[in-house]
Amino acid sequence: MRIKPFACLMLFLALSARAALTEGGPVSDGFRDETRNAIDKGLSFLRKQQKPDGSWSSADYPALTALPLRAFLHVPGGEYKAGDPFIKKGFDYIVGCAHPDGGIFKKDELINYNTSICIMALADANEAKYADIIKAGRGHIIGEQQLLGKDNPLDGGIGYGDDDPHSDLSNMEAALEALAYTKNYRDVSEKGKELDYQAAIGFIQRCQNLPGVNREKWASDDPKNKGGFIYYPGYSEAGKMDLGNGKVALRSYGSMSYDGLLSYIYADVKKDDPRVQAVLDWLQKNYTLEENPGLGAQGRFYYYHTLTKALSTTGTGALTLPGGKTADWKSDLIKELVKLQKPDGSWANTNGRWLEKDPVLVTSYCVLVLDMVAK
Repeated sequence: MRIKPFACLMLFLALSARAALTEGGPVSDGFRDETRNAIDKGLSFLRKQQKPDGSWSSADYPALTALPLRAFLHVPGGEYKAGDPFIKKGFDYIVGCAHPDGGIFKKDELINYNTSICIMALADANEAKYADIIKAGRGHIIGEQQLLGKDNPLDGGIGYGDDDPHSDLSNMEAALEALAYTKNYRDVSEKGKELDYQAAIGFIQRCQNLPGVNREKWASDDPKNKGGFIYYPGYSEAGKMDLGNGKVALRSYGSMSYDGLLSYIYADVKKDDPRVQAVLDWLQKNYTLEENPGLGAQGRFYYYHTLTKALSTTGTGALTLPGGKTADWKSDLIKELVKLQKPDGSWANTNGRWLEKDPVLVTSYCVLVLDMVAK
């Protein structure tokens, strides 16, 4: 089975922090200059990587152009504009990848990721000329939802939109975020094309290690897994965990658990819902910036990105860790990213899973993370 690259971005809806989380404000002044310096170095690197056709990285995947564009447009202070020549050139490239069915892609793969990320970038441009493309992209995403009947564990989910038959939580989160982020582009002509959010929530909870909510046989209440998420029902990137007595659990892991939290938020599941509280509990117990919990170095920077989106959305200034200790995740993350930034301003993972050896992809993640924590 293929496990494919990419990820998704930018928060939209707000969710108040639960009692176990401490609300906090923006990053402290002591880190503000350090943060801005890292952002500027990252953007300088990205600016040099743009290709003559306006694209970044692989021209086969327009999402790899949308991510740098979003990094520039979300810089605090708004100094970069959609009309800046190099940014406009990037948008022209994305527009050239749009298809009549609403999909935005070059190769016939990773269609949902590419479309979702690209319509969010086009929405960031805030220009009327992109409205029809965004609306068509929304329709395409909605049309990718798999409504297979409640007896099918994949019912309500969204997959890659190509030859892979299964839905997965990463694609689900990307789709839900894109629909939330572009909700102002919803046209009355879309009647009958709205996403089935109840079915989507059903799919999300079937990816959660939470017996009583998730009726799948693998769902575990083992303390190491309870509340966390896996990639799709019945499959975990982190693998199986032998609990003894003939019982086996699918191990929860970090990046997918943040995807699960974000998916619930975008599907308007409330803050006091047991499913939301359970994943928040798991995330606090497993907080670390040394790795992607459960996966080590794999997807480490995607993990940083989903962590930042989720904790920014919840307004969280500090996490309450086991034993009563607290973690200032924003300051921790700034220090970690400054330490990992290369002299040329880029970031890249030593582990190549999910394209994370690509400095354009990873630098875009990191600049977006710092854009969020600097606000």
